[in-house]
Amino acid sequence: MVTVGRRDFSCSARCFMMKGIHIITGVPAHGAPTAVNPVRENHVQAINTLRIATRKSQLAMWQAEHVRDRLMAAHPGLKVELVAMSTRGDKILDTPLAKVGGKGLFVKELEEAMLDGRADIAVHSMKDVPMHFPESLGLSVILEGAEPTDAFISNHYASLDELPEGARIGTSSLRRGLQMREARPDFEVLSLRGNVQTRLGKLDDGEFDAILLATSGLRRLGLDDRITMELPPEVCLPACGQGALGIECRLHDPELLALLTPLDDAPTATRVRAERAMNTRLEGGCQVPIGGHAVFEDDGQTLWLRALVGNPEGTRVLRAEGRGSLHEPEALGIRVAEELLDQGAGEILAEVYGAV
Repeated sequence: MVTVGRRDFSCSARCFMMKGIHIITGVPAHGAPTAVNPVRENHVQAINTLRIATRKSQLAMWQAEHVRDRLMAAHPGLKVELVAMSTRGDKILDTPLAKVGGKGLFVKELEEAMLDGRADIAVHSMKDVPMHFPESLGLSVILEGAEPTDAFISNHYASLDELPEGARIGTSSLRRGLQMREARPDFEVLSLRGNVQTRLGKLDDGEFDAILLATSGLRRLGLDDRITMELPPEVCLPACGQGALGIECRLHDPELLALLTPLDDAPTATRVRAERAMNTRLEGGCQVPIGGHAVFEDDGQTLWLRALVGNPEGTRVLRAEGRGSLHEPEALGIRVAEELLDQGAGEILAEVYGAV
């Protein structure tokens, strides 16, 4: 247990063990354990059909189909159905996410489908998963992660350094925009919303000199050829959980949890736990640019976590890093967050949230 201030962070990125299943949830409100509230008391012992709630975008469908294929390979005879739906985040394209509710807009409808029994699980890109979950829901599995980096995409320039003064950079991410402004204050960072194909189309139409997207998403869609260059973490620190996929489900359904267990990847889950614990301690949301990137050191036992927080304008950027045991990823995340708070992150957070 790690206690910081008045809050008990033993449940930060809470880790349970149930029949050998690694379960990660966010911190419940006020630090209290989530109450048991089973959704389907008559859930059958043997699950023959599993329903996956997913957004309708091409990337979201790829992710859901990937999980479907993995589940069917692990459980021959299992039938898996996709329940595709549009979320509020998919429909609001003319306003930055930070101003309309954040990335939670992409998961609310999926969670409602699980709570009312229309779906059993939902597949998420971990960088888009809020820190808190509705009662009785949480992350049951984190799959093996792909590249966590951001991709620089341009039709005319080979790198950030080649971009001319005043270049127009398109991104929907405050975190990416912050780091671009810090590196080149002359850049004009512009909001870019829509699915991957829509964003690439706007670049091709000449609206931007370059855009930034997640490397993993482009590669999952077979769009490797659109990547001009990968930005290393030293240039653009990734988002917490970037590149990893998570499965959200009812945490009090042991048969369902047992079905999902084979998909869990412990190394990826450990890294993500450290990153999300840092973000949770900062109480960061979509309104604040926050980055977090954890990797294993060569000894395979030590985690190295780098983090940053700043104001959206990019005029103030704080960085911290730390190392810790792979067996205590949450403690590492909290320690790095505390260093950021000691540097003044609390002032940045208060200023940003006060302006929202």
